[in-house]
Amino acid sequence: MQSEPYSLDSLRRQVVLNAVTEVCAHRGWTLLAVHVRTEHVHVVVEADCPPEHVMSTFKCYASRALNLSEPALEDPRRWARHGSTRYLWTRDEVAAAIGYVSSGQGLPMACFEQSAR
Repeated sequence: MQSEPYSLDSLRRQVVLNAVTEVCAHRGWTLLAVHVRTEHVHVVVEADCPPEHVMSTFKCYASRALNLSEPALEDPRRWARHGSTRYLWTRDEVAAAIGYVSSGQGLPMACFEQSAR
C-alpha cells in the first residue's frame, strides 16, 4: 500500500450512500440494496451495463462527493484498484445477495434496501 487505509466513518458512509443513491437515480438503475461499511461497500443494483462499469461509476460519484465533503484531504486513495463484481441471474441469487448485503455483515451501518416489489 502506498498510503494509509482510508476509513469510512459515519459521516463518510452517509456521503457514499447518498452518492450511490444519486447515481442510480441519474442513470435509471434500480438500487436493490446497499451497505456502506467502514472499509468497503456492497451494492445490489439492476443496471443496463456490465457490473464493472457500474462499480467504476459508483467509485467516481462517491469520490467526487467525498472530495466535496472534505476538500482539504490531499491525495485520498479510497478504493482498491478493482473490486468484486458478479452477475446475478436468478431471483434466488438476487434475494440471497440482498439478504447478505442488508443483514449478513454484522451491525447495520449506512444501509438501504428496496421494499419488496
